[in-house]
Amino acid sequence: MGFSGFPDEALIFYEGLVADNSRGYWAANKELYEDAVKAPMLALLEELAPEFGDSHLFRPYRDVRFAKDKSPYKTHQGAYFRAGLEGVGYYVQIDADGLYAAAGWWASGEQVLRYREALDDDTAGARLEEVLAALPGGLTVGGERLKTRPRGTPEDHPRLDLMRYKSLHAGRRFEPEPWLHTPETLDRVRDTWRACVPLVDWLRVHLS
Repeated sequence: MGFSGFPDEALIFYEGLVADNSRGYWAANKELYEDAVKAPMLALLEELAPEFGDSHLFRPYRDVRFAKDKSPYKTHQGAYFRAGLEGVGYYVQIDADGLYAAAGWWASGEQVLRYREALDDDTAGARLEEVLAALPGGLTVGGERLKTRPRGTPEDHPRLDLMRYKSLHAGRRFEPEPWLHTPETLDRVRDTWRACVPLVDWLRVHLS
């Protein structure tokens, strides 16, 4: 079955989960989650697969072992397409507030060092600035950032602001509108991802 949109019940399910994040709510509404959230998301991923490859549907359960917040369930359903490198790819999410689509880099570790080395290179660093400047309106650049400059980075570094990032992505939040319940959602996600392809390509090359 092809993707036909997310029903309004998907938003209603997450509104309820935000208000009552309990195993009791989940058990009483699991069928609603399967029909209104999981099934449409899987259909969306199947439509996107020919262009973006294999996908991963994130589990709805939170890892609460070391968390102060012991709420057992995520209040969103996310999915991810890896773009040939761990932590780099395309992301989509449905929740009570609507739809979110993004692409970029979410990992850390040694990739942070490679990222900063690339920014130190005038050619590669300038290219990333060009890529970000060319992103269409409506896309917001974000990621985990240091509040101070990275150790060893001079205060007058030409790309100091970018150097602070420990992850980097661009995305757009879509508030609930009638098109969310139609196949147009597929076009919105795909267009957002296509606009981010130059960013993903830069990250994939320079973080590998």
